[in-house]
Amino acid sequence: MRALTEKTLVIATHNDGKLREFAGLMAPFGIEARSAGEHGLPEPEETGTTFEENAYIKAFAAAKATGLPALSDDSGLCVDALGGQPGVYTANWAETPDGKRDFAIAMQRTEVALQEVGATEPAQRTGRFVAVLCLAWPDGHAEYFRGEAEGRLVWPPRGEKGFGYDPVFLPNGHDRTFGEMTAEEKHGWKPGMKEALSHRARAFQKFAQAMLGSS
Repeated sequence: MRALTEKTLVIATHNDGKLREFAGLMAPFGIEARSAGEHGLPEPEETGTTFEENAYIKAFAAAKATGLPALSDDSGLCVDALGGQPGVYTANWAETPDGKRDFAIAMQRTEVALQEVGATEPAQRTGRFVAVLCLAWPDGHAEYFRGEAEGRLVWPPRGEKGFGYDPVFLPNGHDRTFGEMTAEEKHGWKPGMKEALSHRARAFQKFAQAMLGSS
């Protein structure tokens, strides 16, 4: 595994919510997180069929353009009753005719799909958030870190914190959705703690242990 020596990373995202999460996770390690948007980079087309492929596309494009290591996240919601959908197309389910993203529409679309397959009971509405982090260097080398958070889908949405599908995702062992949790509660992890809660924090925990020497 290649060592990370730089103290500035490009976060290959234009999503302000993701950037805030990464900045908060990296702060304890003294690493500055700068977004692809701050560097004026365009969003590359995500043509992969797996989270790993799409994460690499974004990370390598940012690393190559800036000459700095770049960290990307490709994540999604995989619903068992929907055969794993929306999966890698999670963000696509939020697309509007004008090319923007509205996750209220995405959550409604997911609920309609669950109703159509008769998944109305809690036990029928299981799924997981998946996040894959890719750390890429300008020469194309990459390292991957995967995290998952198991739970079930609730309706109607609950909470206005977080972003994306957070208000309809109830993680196992909790009585509040991600949308009802603060960022600190949702991450559920900081250096020295045993386990993270969210999928992105679990992936970052693996990244921190491998690349930053965190216990």
